Amino acid sequence: MVAQTRTHGQSSPKKQKLKFRDKLVGKGLATDALQKKLKALHQELADMDQEHVDVPSLHPVRKELINTTILLHKDRGVKAYTACCLADLLRLYAPDAPYTQAELRDIFQFFFRQLTTGLKGPNEPYYNEYFHLLESLSTVKSVVLVCDLPNGDDLMVDIFRDFFGLVRRDLAKKIELFMADILIALIDECQSLPSEVLEIIMAQFMDKHAKMDQPAYRLAVQVCNATADKLQRHVCQYFTDIIVDQAREERYEEVQSAHTLIVQLNRACPSLLHNVVPQLEEELRVEQLQLRVMATQTLGQMFSDKHGMDLVQKYPSTWAQWLARRNDKNVTIRLEWVGTMKGIITNLPDMRKETEEALLGKLFDPDEKVRAALCKLFSQLDYEAALHHISVDVLKGLAGRGLDKKYSVRLEAFNAVGRLYSLAYPEIENNDPAAIQQFAWIPGTVLHNASVGPEVKAIAEQTIADFILPLPSLPSSSSSKGAEIDEVAWTDRLLLTMRYLDEVAINTLYSFSNLKGSRPTSYEKFVNACVDYNGGVIDENEEAITERLAAAAKTAAGQFSDPHKAAEDMQAFAKLNEGRLYKLLKTCMDIQTDLKGLVKAQSEFLRRLEQSSAILVPTMSTFLRRATLHILNPSSIPTFIKRMQKGFEPSAIAYSQTQTQTLGQTFSMFTAGAGEPEGRAQHAAHSAQLWMSYVSKHCPALYSAHVGEFTKAIADERNARLVETCLHALATAAAWDPKLAPSDKRTVERVTRFVMDANPRHAKFAARLIACSRNAEQLCEQVVESIADSLENVDSEKLVAHIAVLAQLALRAPDAFEQKSDVVTAFLVKQLLKSSLPNDDEAVGMETDEDWVDDGTMPPELRAKVLALKVCRNRCLAHAKSDTALEIAQPVIRMFSTVLQHEGAFTADAHDSTQTRSRLRLQAATSLLHLATVDIYASEVAKQFVSIALTIQDPVYQVRMAFLNKLVALLSKNKLPVQYNIVPFLSVHDPEADVKGKAQAYVTFALRAMPKAIRLARFEVIFIRLLHMLAHHPDFKVEHEYLPDIAKYIQFYLDLVASNENVSLLYHLALKAKTVRDSDSQFFSENLYACAELAQHLIKAHAKAHSWNLETYPGKIRLPSDILRSLPSAAAAKEIMKTVYLPEQALAWLAEKQSRQNQEGKQDKPRAARKSTVKRKTAPKANGSAKRSRPAKKRKVDDSESEESEPSQSEDDEDTDEGGANAASSPGKQVAEDSDSESEEEAAEDEEQGKEEKRRTRAQAKKQAKRAAKRQAKTATSGD
Repeated sequence: MVAQTRTHGQSSPKKQKLKFRDKLVGKGLATDALQKKLKALHQELADMDQEHVDVPSLHPVRKELINTTILLHKDRGVKAYTACCLADLLRLYAPDAPYTQAELRDIFQFFFRQLTTGLKGPNEPYYNEYFHLLESLSTVKSVVLVCDLPNGDDLMVDIFRDFFGLVRRDLAKKIELFMADILIALIDECQSLPSEVLEIIMAQFMDKHAKMDQPAYRLAVQVCNATADKLQRHVCQYFTDIIVDQAREERYEEVQSAHTLIVQLNRACPSLLHNVVPQLEEELRVEQLQLRVMATQTLGQMFSDKHGMDLVQKYPSTWAQWLARRNDKNVTIRLEWVGTMKGIITNLPDMRKETEEALLGKLFDPDEKVRAALCKLFSQLDYEAALHHISVDVLKGLAGRGLDKKYSVRLEAFNAVGRLYSLAYPEIENNDPAAIQQFAWIPGTVLHNASVGPEVKAIAEQTIADFILPLPSLPSSSSSKGAEIDEVAWTDRLLLTMRYLDEVAINTLYSFSNLKGSRPTSYEKFVNACVDYNGGVIDENEEAITERLAAAAKTAAGQFSDPHKAAEDMQAFAKLNEGRLYKLLKTCMDIQTDLKGLVKAQSEFLRRLEQSSAILVPTMSTFLRRATLHILNPSSIPTFIKRMQKGFEPSAIAYSQTQTQTLGQTFSMFTAGAGEPEGRAQHAAHSAQLWMSYVSKHCPALYSAHVGEFTKAIADERNARLVETCLHALATAAAWDPKLAPSDKRTVERVTRFVMDANPRHAKFAARLIACSRNAEQLCEQVVESIADSLENVDSEKLVAHIAVLAQLALRAPDAFEQKSDVVTAFLVKQLLKSSLPNDDEAVGMETDEDWVDDGTMPPELRAKVLALKVCRNRCLAHAKSDTALEIAQPVIRMFSTVLQHEGAFTADAHDSTQTRSRLRLQAATSLLHLATVDIYASEVAKQFVSIALTIQDPVYQVRMAFLNKLVALLSKNKLPVQYNIVPFLSVHDPEADVKGKAQAYVTFALRAMPKAIRLARFEVIFIRLLHMLAHHPDFKVEHEYLPDIAKYIQFYLDLVASNENVSLLYHLALKAKTVRDSDSQFFSENLYACAELAQHLIKAHAKAHSWNLETYPGKIRLPSDILRSLPSAAAAKEIMKTVYLPEQALAWLAEKQSRQNQEGKQDKPRAARKSTVKRKTAPKANGSAKRSRPAKKRKVDDSESEESEPSQSEDDEDTDEGGANAASSPGKQVAEDSDSESEEEAAEDEEQGKEEKRRTRAQAKKQAKRAAKRQAKTATSGD
């Protein structure tokens, strides 16, 4: 029976008959003759039109063409022409096939054999015939007859296999299209698709690196996209069979391959997976971990693809289920989820809200690996993705992970934000508003985080050095010969970064600059010790040199995050004993090394060290960051000067009158907009001035090569900012090395003119400079005499400048000042300080509150008064070593004390404004602190200790904060006697969190940094001084309603200082307080006893809360004799020990408080334990961060710098730290001065202490209440 095609057509009435009449089969027919006949037949058949052919005329050749002698002929040409003739016959006979199914099977097998062997390229013989055959099969679609043949599936499989094998060759594009048409027609017409065909198609997608330029892959994509509707069901079944069967057998490699194939299909033919996606959604819910992992990974990659948004819209439930996998109970799945988010961030902008919410949540994932992986993901984003697809809130959340409790998370978070800033810097430099808003805050946040602890600080330092302010790299050998390190660009990057920092961040950046500190530094001492050690080969003093090296290594490693490992690495470095490394290190650490020298030396050092001992590179890299001037060095100074010249500011307000403002507030006064060149120039000039001022204070040696540039700069008298900064630089450089003081006549005359000028800043620094010049004595005498004669006749503006000069010369040229000291001091005290200013707040200035006025808006009269107090203070400091020191200082100390006693006035009935009183109170208190640093004045100042200490509780915030800053600065340098360490604890009740935070940060850092012996003297033994101070506090009363406030002072001290090691000592001191009496009066003695009892209760409760053993202190402590006296007799001591001074209500309150703490402790313990394993504790705030907002005008923004760095001093106060006899008292001085007499009361105290230990288990509260009632009855009787 003849097979039928599925198409139908109509014959044309005009018939075209075949003219070919030759025989194709017969004996003796030569190959050439046969080939010619077949060629002629092919040409005639090809020209015939299907619509007009006379089909019966084709019958003779129809049977001959399928004769085996032709189909199996050895000649390729014969077979090629035969195939073409057969293809033409199928076209002309359509819609009826002229052969049986068996014959058709043989014909199609013949066709594809010819194509496989012959269609290899255009240069092959009979290429045109093979091309014609393929074209005919493609256009006529006669190949669909295969679908109806018996065993048609096998033939179909062969066709697909042959075509995908054939297409790999370099064939014409048309051939590929013909093949695609043939394969598409087969799939569309087949009743059921053979599984082998689907496997052949799927195999083309197995290669992960397959691209559209690969012919077989391209052919498979065309076929799949054209037949997606037909293939969807088969593809779904294909994957279901693989995944279910292989998963059941736990052959997860096969399952993984299937999921990989799904991803590949999704990239090229997403429409094929219509039924596969719901299957993947179900896999997200199964219990089998491996399947959930694969499904999470696969769907993540599919959503990340360019078709991802279509997928989300088509399968919203799948998207929601996949998003939910971020909270899967298994960490592996959460890691896979995070790993696929990069593409989703970029390719699904419409889902940004959902993805950002998910990302923010994962930043706090309970597992550190997930948090670290997410942070690393951000570091892999490019600039455009981070700018357009990530919000600032997410980036700030990422930066917050810099405070994570796990090192790996902190490292990845800092690296991520640092790298993003590095990518964005060129756009920030171009003033792109979007880049500025998105990334400019990053350096400030990194610097804020650095203040949390040494572990975070080390990573923050690395981030600053690697990404934010990196050293330029050396020009490569392949670069142009003229390529040099761009010092200007390097310095400008620092200035531009400074533009977006607040004061806290700037102070931290100062500490990272390594400019501050004494020279030689601990790092330089270590290198010198390495040189002396000589790798262990030592001729003399071997033990001393070895010990010195160990001590130097320990000191240098002290501030590392892991001091022990750092010290070991440094010792190993010393054993390398490579002289070249030592020389390079010294070059890097040399202050005078310029940028190019630093980069070359550091690069060579790290390269050589990696070759010698790569394991030491991390430690020594940190060593380099902390020992070198990698943020600013001598190469920066010329650029600073140029930027200040470019940012011309004729008014003196450029810096000196705006010190108390943040950068943002200061910049707001410039008329030019932030985006204008003039505005940027002002920003850069301001930042340059900040750095120059810092260098002038802490590292003037940097200026040694730039004195000539400063001398030229001060000639530009119209630029007030430039003149002020360069005068300051010249003055500090000359103080560091008098040889650097300019000596040419013109410069000296110009500086002298500045001294007599009306600008107080210019006059101040010019006065310092002339005090260091060659003929200083003569010049200073002339200046003092000239000013002294004109004090009463100058206007208020010039008077301020003159007094500023006198304050400098009183300290730096005391002999010249003393020639007119009587005249000057008489005028300052009688006519200036004791005169009243108007009590009208509006006269003080526009930018004032009712109780404070900032430096920039302070009226000249008030500035003059403040400077007058400095003159008196500086005169005392200058004469600290003279025989008349106390004679000069005692009236001044009394005057300062009077100002404190009268709350900022010189008399009780003065009518000064509240602003004036606040400024004078602050100046008097800080002046007394400075005088207390001198041994000979310390005892006199100590008499006013209570008044000085209570400045920390001044009603004006700015007074408290400035006083605390000065106190901490002096305490950090161990310049003040030990009792001043109790003052920070008095800040516990401060209404502003940053005051208490600053105090707490100082205590925390000092305790961590101090050796044990120093810590004992400066923080532990002074506990009794704290009790004594509280006994003298004006708010202290032995009444129930007052004692809770007093208890907070003691509890604050215990929270910061108490530990398992010292709690017994603190309890011992609280007990001993009742074995002595106050040196002032019996009234204060009873206050002290009540304080001691309160402290005992609090210490016991604190020890119990922390599960510490409160044992008897084994040692003996001498109490301070300057505030305490021995009791007259043992009987008196015993009576005091038996008496309870706390009222009954206070004892009941303490008992209730203890009970409540115990209950809360029991309830909180399970929650705390669970929290520690799931969610990170809130990170401690940077030093000085405010807990509640305040108006910008309310106070000076002085949140202080990081815990690790000492606070910078104000411009007006720093002068006293640079000269004068500021001898620091030794750490153990106050302990050494304690009384030698223990008297017989000690025996009584020891006996009573033993009894106290026995009574601890009894009902103490009840008995002590009875004793309190008995004592009150006695008091009442004696009163009668």
